[in-house]
Amino acid sequence: MVQHDAQPHAGLEALSSRPLVSSIWQRRTHRVSRGSSVDAGSMSYASQEPRTPLTELEEAILISLTGCTGLTMPDRPFADPRDHKPIMAKPNLTMAGRTAGSPDNAQGTHFLMINDSGTYYLRKLPPAEDGASVWDADALLARAAQAKVKLLGHRIDVPDGNRDFPAYLDSNRFLSNLPGTTLLFPVVDLSRQYINGLMYLLTQPEGARPTIVDDRNFYRMAGVKSWVRNGFLNEDLKLPLGTLWAMRTQIEADLLLQNLMLTADAMGLGAWIHASLAPPVLLGDPKFRKRYGAMLGFDWVTPRWKPIDALRWQVPVPWHADLRAHPVGLRHQGEHLIKAMCPPNYPSMNEAVDAVVADKFGPRGIYADEALFARIYRGEFGARYLEEASNYTEDVIACTRDICTYIHQTHGRFPAHTEAIHVPGVWLQAHHVEEAYYEKFFRAGLTDAHRSHNSTWH
Repeated sequence: MVQHDAQPHAGLEALSSRPLVSSIWQRRTHRVSRGSSVDAGSMSYASQEPRTPLTELEEAILISLTGCTGLTMPDRPFADPRDHKPIMAKPNLTMAGRTAGSPDNAQGTHFLMINDSGTYYLRKLPPAEDGASVWDADALLARAAQAKVKLLGHRIDVPDGNRDFPAYLDSNRFLSNLPGTTLLFPVVDLSRQYINGLMYLLTQPEGARPTIVDDRNFYRMAGVKSWVRNGFLNEDLKLPLGTLWAMRTQIEADLLLQNLMLTADAMGLGAWIHASLAPPVLLGDPKFRKRYGAMLGFDWVTPRWKPIDALRWQVPVPWHADLRAHPVGLRHQGEHLIKAMCPPNYPSMNEAVDAVVADKFGPRGIYADEALFARIYRGEFGARYLEEASNYTEDVIACTRDICTYIHQTHGRFPAHTEAIHVPGVWLQAHHVEEAYYEKFFRAGLTDAHRSHNSTWH
């Protein structure tokens, strides 16, 4: 068990006592970090302050908001009240709670952190032990140290210093990712929930299970012809793959960024959500490696070009096949930090689907972990939930395999109508503010939290 500090940290106490409504109502973007100057005509400003990076504790608080905050609750019905037939009550991919929700608790969002000391991947840590405090300085620092995986020993940026488009957008290039700032950059693995979401969709009642069609292949059935013939799917209820798109899994990243923004602002830090260094450049898209290098060095898949791609995807010639390249993973020292559920990470889509099923219902899956649900439920209700709530049936799993196999074989990648790893293209920058700049030019440039930050936190 982690012990509380003998003397509570003044900054943590101030943050804990700040009203949520005040943080929401007073939230404003503060772009100018301490030590930065601004060329703005008659409002130009030259800083006399040194760059002041965030402390380890200030960063640890932000890191904590990207990770696990406890356990969630499967508060769902087990049966349809109309006929008492079982319904899917185990859609969640994880039971860990987070500061923002996601469809089926997929938690596909991963964060990278950039500061003066390097570029890091932030691991998702398991929930703290029951009764352990995670809201004191020692605990926050310890969990932050566990989460950080150092990818690069420097602040990642374009190698030649040329921040013009396509690297950065507009005025962002003068204030974003400067020395002394900390950036949190989300990427979202859509592939796992894409598979799980398909299975959940196929648990609908008889007559309500849609026929999946491919709007990038003349609206033909997406590998489900036999499932329509045997009546498992409703031929009159058609659902295009393009409509499914990302299954809303990408929304989690936006919600987490907002939570980070509010917290940084409540701490009296400057906070700014804005367009990141261009995602294809930052992740190492093959199209940009010659100019910018590997950068973060994500694994990419470029589908083999087919003549029909000229109609399906408007890729007219094979030497432009890399227009459809997409990231499928991130490895570091041989370890998969992010591993999309698709080839080449798995031999085929059948194995990828089976891996998702095993992670849920296999011998080591979350729904085989009685101790986990004993921590969520009171008394014997955890065991009852595991026994009474339904798993995916074999026909649901088999139909999902056929759809996923069709997508990969037809389009050369999975998913085809969205990315395996989606990049929202924004990041949050947190920094100490250039207080004199805001006091000089703006009527309400700083909150009380900004004005008291140095005395409270340092």
